[in-house]
Amino acid sequence: MGGQPDTDQGGATSRLRATAHPLRLRMLSLLTGAELSATEIARELEVTHANASYHLRFLEKAGLIEVASEERIRGGVAKRYRHPWRDSSVDQAEDVTARAAYVRAMADELVRRHGDQRRKGIFVDAELWVEPSVWQEAQELVQRASELVHDAARPPRTEGTLHVNLTAAAFRMDER
Repeated sequence: MGGQPDTDQGGATSRLRATAHPLRLRMLSLLTGAELSATEIARELEVTHANASYHLRFLEKAGLIEVASEERIRGGVAKRYRHPWRDSSVDQAEDVTARAAYVRAMADELVRRHGDQRRKGIFVDAELWVEPSVWQEAQELVQRASELVHDAARPPRTEGTLHVNLTAAAFRMDER
């Protein structure tokens, strides 16, 4: 996934491809609850400053993050980024290859985040046939859960907070 994001009408494929990398998914999560610099992100994610800066530029060019502020530090300018998550939907692209890469990155991140097999949580997997009204309600509940945790996100390691994961994929299957 090197190089610059492709441009496409509306940018949906570019945004999807930009998120199809586990490190960039982690950055987006961090930038949902805080405005952070490349240095702070590098420290939190235990990567080099150069690596953090590269991926931040990639996300910015794809329109997934924005510069929240700039400050002068030791003769240079440090940018602080944020992720306006409500304005950066990545699920609208029709590029099948980009969507598959995004799903793979999500799956890889879920495995990394889960890590210890003793973690407790809610794990559900289902491929079912349900009435349209049930499916609509289920999608609304997943969307509401996503909004709830995103809106309540705080900077990393804020006192009184829990480090949590919410990964969800809800989609209609093709009829065969």
